[in-house]
Amino acid sequence: MNNLAPSSEPEARRVRTIVDPCDKLREAIVSGEFQPNERLVEADLSIRFGAGRTAIRAALAVLDQEGLIVREPHRGARVRLISAREAFEIEQVRNALERLLARSAATRATGGDVADLGEIIAAMHERLRENDSLGYMQLNAQLHRRIWRISDNQVATKMLVTLKSQSIRFQYGTILRPGRPEQSLREHEAIVAAIAAHDAAACDVAMAEHLGHVLETLQWAIDSQERERPWSALREPAVGSNS
Repeated sequence: MNNLAPSSEPEARRVRTIVDPCDKLREAIVSGEFQPNERLVEADLSIRFGAGRTAIRAALAVLDQEGLIVREPHRGARVRLISAREAFEIEQVRNALERLLARSAATRATGGDVADLGEIIAAMHERLRENDSLGYMQLNAQLHRRIWRISDNQVATKMLVTLKSQSIRFQYGTILRPGRPEQSLREHEAIVAAIAAHDAAACDVAMAEHLGHVLETLQWAIDSQERERPWSALREPAVGSNS
């Protein structure tokens, strides 16, 4: 016997959509839906993500700790503006962690792991043939995340996720450099080949070469964005020549 009386509330009010406002807001910031220095109003975010104000405040606290936003007394929260110099330094730290995880992945990879990496490489080839830069960039990130999972270093992986999120607006500019996607694919193939061979030393060399080119291309992207930056009229510190 059903003892629940029929509800008089409309269906839209009775059916709740479960969302994680922290993940949703992080994704919106990383994807560029919110621009650097843009204010984040709790009431607006609550409506947008279908979450209560308490959940939104908790999400803002987490993203403040991750360095994606800045909370100021009596002024609320805003998307943090990452300077060019900071983005470059973030990439340097991220690179050291990537090499650590790549070496670990080479020693831990199973046949299934190697097959997964090969499938991603094949999909990257397809995106290049289709001139799908955004699709290629997404697969690029997917390949790196798969290597992180294979390494099974949860602390380093968590650090990498945060660092990558902070500098994402600069990273997307790197794929626009002429010839870089093709060069990047060759570098990723060398990394995957070393992992498949369970050769940690060769994997470290391949990842170091790849990341060195990433830093060079990031500098190119930073220089390009310096010439047209709609969200800030302030000059950011130049990246030091000895970095």
